[in-house]
Amino acid sequence: MDNTDLQDYSHKRLNILTGEWVLVSPHRAKRPWQGQNEAVSNDARPAYDESCYLCAGNTRINGEVNPKYQDVFVFTNDFAALQKDSKSFSLEDGLLVAESETGICKVVCFSPDHSKSLADMEAKDIQKVVFTWQKEFKELSENPDINYVQIFENKGAVMGCSNPHPHGQIWSQSTLPNEVDKKNTQQLAYYNENNSSILGDYLAQELGKQERIIFENDSFVVLIPFWAVWPFEAMIVPKKQQSNILELNDTEALEYAEAISVLTKAYDKLFNTSFPYSSGIHQAPTDGNENKHWHWHMSFYPPLLRSATVKKFMVGYEMFGSPQRDITAEIAAKMIRELI
Repeated sequence: MDNTDLQDYSHKRLNILTGEWVLVSPHRAKRPWQGQNEAVSNDARPAYDESCYLCAGNTRINGEVNPKYQDVFVFTNDFAALQKDSKSFSLEDGLLVAESETGICKVVCFSPDHSKSLADMEAKDIQKVVFTWQKEFKELSENPDINYVQIFENKGAVMGCSNPHPHGQIWSQSTLPNEVDKKNTQQLAYYNENNSSILGDYLAQELGKQERIIFENDSFVVLIPFWAVWPFEAMIVPKKQQSNILELNDTEALEYAEAISVLTKAYDKLFNTSFPYSSGIHQAPTDGNENKHWHWHMSFYPPLLRSATVKKFMVGYEMFGSPQRDITAEIAAKMIRELI
């Protein structure tokens, strides 16, 4: 099948990192939209909001007072989804199976400026966020009760973000979550068979084709993955195989920050709005194993489909069958690339 066929006919694409398929229906991109339109707010926010629980110097809901922080601020989540001291238990009652899960959840405020997002920050300031991610990852990974650390951000009310102050989260836990477990299995199987990183080999192929590449610098590539599910889904991948972000030196951390900056700025230009998304870093488990098969990466899952007001819904076939997309990865890459 050549690239023209990929743009004209329905087909499936394999996600090599999870082993799952996505249905691609490029002909459906031409259909008129008569569905729901989201409300969009591009109102300017103040640099400081006295009612914001995350702004410097303000009191959080639990009564603690934030310091007058100047750069990045981290604290343990006041409403953590995982409990550090949860009672250890298990349940096996026929087909009813459960077991306890413990962990530590943190909030990372990217900037004291309430009005900014990562797209509004300079690469050198995003580098400070990367340094904080590294510090937190190292501390959590050294905890014998923690076997995985998930760094992520929900941006925008449409993504369920309850506070517009620029921030992300870090959830760490004793077992591997579902998506990471799938990627761990796929990467290990490929490494055992080929003695190389599946993502590294994939990246070499993408760089050769240049069809889905958005941006690259000396250390990183930003691309729309061939198997992308969300319309403008993107991935940031280090050119050098690394199992986790602790392997980044200071120069690489700055180039990683540049990649984040370039992508998020282009996102905001796409529909002339503060572009919502969920982003997350997938990296090797912190289980004490060597994990040579891992190649860490960061994914962005934005929900917008055709404009700032039209959202992609995962419903119907996607809930009962498999993910499906209309706009192809190649067209999405071209649209974003032209904005850089």
